Amino acid sequence: MVMWAGRFSKELNKDVNAFNSSLSFDCRMYRQDIRGSLAHAKMLCAQGIISAEDYEDIVRGLSAILGEIEEGTLTFDSDAEDIHMFIEAELTRRYPKAGKRLHTGRSRNDQVALDLRLYVHDEIKDIKGMLKDMIGTITDIAAQHTETIMPGYTHLQRAQPITFAHHLMAYAEMFLRDMDRLNDVDKRVNVSPLGSGALATTSYPLDRFMVAQELGMSDIMYNSLDGVSDRDYAIEFANALATIMMHLSRFSEEIILWCSWEFKFIDLDDAYATGSSIMPQKKNPDIAELVRGKSARVINAVSTLTTMMKGLPLAYNKDMQEDKETLFDAIDQVRLCLPVFEDMLKTMSVNKDKMREAAAKGFINATDCADYLTKKGMPFRDAYKVTGQLVGYCVEHGITLEELPADVFQSYSDLFAEDVYEAINLMTCLKARGVIGGPAPDVESANITRVKKKAGELL
Repeated sequence: MVMWAGRFSKELNKDVNAFNSSLSFDCRMYRQDIRGSLAHAKMLCAQGIISAEDYEDIVRGLSAILGEIEEGTLTFDSDAEDIHMFIEAELTRRYPKAGKRLHTGRSRNDQVALDLRLYVHDEIKDIKGMLKDMIGTITDIAAQHTETIMPGYTHLQRAQPITFAHHLMAYAEMFLRDMDRLNDVDKRVNVSPLGSGALATTSYPLDRFMVAQELGMSDIMYNSLDGVSDRDYAIEFANALATIMMHLSRFSEEIILWCSWEFKFIDLDDAYATGSSIMPQKKNPDIAELVRGKSARVINAVSTLTTMMKGLPLAYNKDMQEDKETLFDAIDQVRLCLPVFEDMLKTMSVNKDKMREAAAKGFINATDCADYLTKKGMPFRDAYKVTGQLVGYCVEHGITLEELPADVFQSYSDLFAEDVYEAINLMTCLKARGVIGGPAPDVESANITRVKKKAGELL
C-alpha cells in the first residue's frame, strides 16, 4: 500500500521505487521507530485525539511487531519505501482501524528526524561504554609501567625521558575528551522534533512535552522548520566519531612503529598480526594498519554530511535521506575498531629492555645535564652550549653521557663534580619531573586513578 496513493493516478515506477527506497539501511532504526510511535500514540490518547481502544490496539500491534523482528520471524518487505512505512503498513494490516490512526498529527519528516535522534542517542551511550573499556585497558597497562623508562619524542627524535605509562596515558586523555565530546553532542541530540509535522506543526492539540518526556528527551525543538530539517547533530556526531578514529589512527601509527625491528618496544600477539604469502619472516601489524586506514573513511563522513546540507533550503528535502548511510557506516567502523584495538593492546608484550636501551642511547638526559650546571650558577644558555659540546664528544666517541669520564666533564666546566652522575641518571631525571602532568612515577600513578574516576563520571 502506497501511503500517498490518493493524489497519484499511477503506481511508482519500479526502478524509481528502488532508487527512492531507504529500507535497506534505515531498517536498523526499527526499535527507535516503534519507541517513537508508542510515545506518539500514548500522547494522542491522552489528548483525546484517538480512543483508548485504538491506543491499546496500537500498543499490542507495535509490541508484537517489535518482538517478531527481534526473533527474526518478521522480515522486512523489500517493496516498502522505508522502515517507517513498513512498520505502519504492518500495523495497519493487523489492526486496520487503529493502524490508520497512528500517523495522526505527524509527518514522516518529523518521524524520521525523531528516529535518527533516538538512534544517535543510543549509539552515543554504547560508544561511550566502549571508550570507557578502552581507557580501563590503557590504565591497567599503564599501572604496570610507571617506572618503565622510554624516550619521549618530538619530531620523532628522542627528546626527554618518560615512561611507557606516561605515553599510554596521553591516549587515555584523548579518549576521555572523546567521551566528554560525545556527552556534549548528546545535549543537542536528545531533544524532540516530533510535533513539527511536515514543516508547520499541525492543528491537532498535541502535547509535545509529554512525548519528549516519555522518550527520555530533555526538551523539544521550538521551530518546526528547524525541527524537520536540522542535521547539525548528525554532523557533530560524525565529527566526534572522526576524532575518535583520528586518535585511534595516531595510536595505530605508534603501534606499527613500536613493533618494527627498528624499535621493538612491543611484540603483538600472534592472534593480532598476520604473515606474508611469500616472506616467511614477516609478522605484520594488520589490525593497526586497518584501523589507520578506516579512519579516513570515518573522517570523510563529516565532509559528506556537511556537503549534503550546505545548499539545502528549508525545510525537508529528499537529499537528507543520504545522511543515514554515511552516518551509519561511520558508526559501524568505530564500533568495529574500538574493541579489536583494545584486545590487541591487552595481548601485546612490552619489551622494557629495548625501551631502556633506546632511552640510554638517545642523550635524553641532556636537558638535565644543562639544568645541573644552571643550578650550580651557570647561565642556562652557557649550560646549554656546554652540554651540546659534551653530547658531540659522546657521539664522536660512541658513548653515552652516563659513561663519560669525570675528567672529561671537568675539562668542559669545573662546576661538574661526582654528583653529576646521579643528576643525569635516567631514573633520577624521571623522578625529578614531579610537576602535575609529568612522568614521575608517583605523579603518573595519581593520574591513572584520576582518569579511571573521570571515565566513570563521563559514562
